[in-house]
Amino acid sequence: MDQSKLLRPQRPVGIVGYGAYVPRYRLPAAEVSQMWTDGMGGLPIEEKAVPGLDEDTATIAIEAARNALARAGIAPNALRAVWVGSESHPYAVKPTSTIVAEAIGATPLVQAGDWEFACKAGTEAMIAAVGLVGSGMADYAMGIGADTAQGRPGDALEYTAGAGGSAYIIGPAEDALASFEGSVSYVTDTPDFWRRPHAEYPSHGMRFTGDPAYFHHILTAGELLLKALGRTPEDYNYVVLHQPNVKFPTRAARMLGFKPAQWETGLLVGRIGNTYSGAAILGLSAVLDVAEPGERIMVVSFGSGAGSDAMSFVVNECIGERRHRAPVTADYIARRTVIDYATYLRYRGKIRMK
Repeated sequence: MDQSKLLRPQRPVGIVGYGAYVPRYRLPAAEVSQMWTDGMGGLPIEEKAVPGLDEDTATIAIEAARNALARAGIAPNALRAVWVGSESHPYAVKPTSTIVAEAIGATPLVQAGDWEFACKAGTEAMIAAVGLVGSGMADYAMGIGADTAQGRPGDALEYTAGAGGSAYIIGPAEDALASFEGSVSYVTDTPDFWRRPHAEYPSHGMRFTGDPAYFHHILTAGELLLKALGRTPEDYNYVVLHQPNVKFPTRAARMLGFKPAQWETGLLVGRIGNTYSGAAILGLSAVLDVAEPGERIMVVSFGSGAGSDAMSFVVNECIGERRHRAPVTADYIARRTVIDYATYLRYRGKIRMK
């Protein structure tokens, strides 16, 4: 691969703080199956995370951002950018990023903006933060991926469209929990998933969403990153791929040459549904919660439409002390309250009175 296609900042940077948040409510996939297939349908996951009545993408992003700040140990007004990636922003016209920046105390002297690219809006925001800090324009910038995903009642998406998010503060490499080694982005116009203006639910291309969408982009971006860095799967301790379900990332990781021990930790969040813009980087937070200094992590996101961002990180010595400054991802996943399908309909506003 042409080395010029590898995205690498002029100034060494890395993740100085990270944080996750997952709502406590869980809808078992069996509830969806019982409603629409009399319990005879296949179950792509066991359950999915569902936001409560008082939760949306903004509140999820705020909780994740506060956790990231706690780990970074910096003042909120040290941030020079707060960028929120999502495909379920609370407003069609009004930024989520300003709500988040105000809530965490980063305003008013901060750059803010919302990002969209289906499920990879979070990694888009992270890479932009790498560029901003890596250029020397800022010392700290925050990229967030958060979603409260929607699926049409009875559609296959309803089984897996979950909720959650994670936030990453990018800063100087000398203060980083994990250093950024480089990234590769691979994008094509592949219409596998879309939602037109005024449409309440997204549409998708059924099996078309797997190949040539998910697998083509994930595999190509991952292979190109390995080649650009001169690495093999054996050089990595962990791999985290976008998780629309459990089967897709497991198959893709195996096709890239990774082994179960390398993907199982990051796959933890795939078991509570597809958190869309937060999916790949929520898996990254689960890995950072347990990774040891010197270990290497590969992350590959996927966004329908379609594209993938592949990133490489190496964990630094300071992670051991700072990871305990905020709740770990596994704690949020373990903290669960099971709800039935009727409660889910009420929480997600799917019951309409005329």
